[in-house]
Amino acid sequence: MAVAVLGTAACGAGAQDRNQLPITVEARSSDFDYRNSVLVFNDVTIVQGATRITAERAQASGLDFEDSSWEFSGSVQILMSDGSLASDAARVRFAGGEIQSATVTGVPATFEQRRQAELTKGRANRIDYDLGRGTVELAGEAWLSDGRNEITGATLVYSTGSQRVISREQVTITISPRESPTEPKEPK
Repeated sequence: MAVAVLGTAACGAGAQDRNQLPITVEARSSDFDYRNSVLVFNDVTIVQGATRITAERAQASGLDFEDSSWEFSGSVQILMSDGSLASDAARVRFAGGEIQSATVTGVPATFEQRRQAELTKGRANRIDYDLGRGTVELAGEAWLSDGRNEITGATLVYSTGSQRVISREQVTITISPRESPTEPKEPK
């Protein structure tokens, strides 16, 4: 079942070759285990252009952003130029010098995407955001809203490029009536 109720601008628009921008890692403390290729950071902030990741703790498979996996925990925030993810925990994959995908989990994990004059919001127990494909999969008590209409279901897949919501399972859609414009009253 495909439902084109919610929409957003393409995620890749304005990306301006993020992989060419420097990445800055700041942390209150760190522990580098070079022998086992494990890095641990406390109160960490990672910034690349308009993208920012903050968390209480991060563990990485290496400081090479060409191909590394990071585990974030504690008040995780992933901010991008057109939206954000927030959760208790996140797994982020870096490839080619930029974020390729993020899986956030929490009770709930949240997603926001800004569109021209509207804000799309979502929440679920797990959110998989694939930046390369432009998809956001919300799983486990999934809810998605464009500010007026809402879709709920077990799993919802939202395509930022084609502005579609797809579910292969039962969904509930709540469509709120548009506010009727106030007609000018005739003077007496």
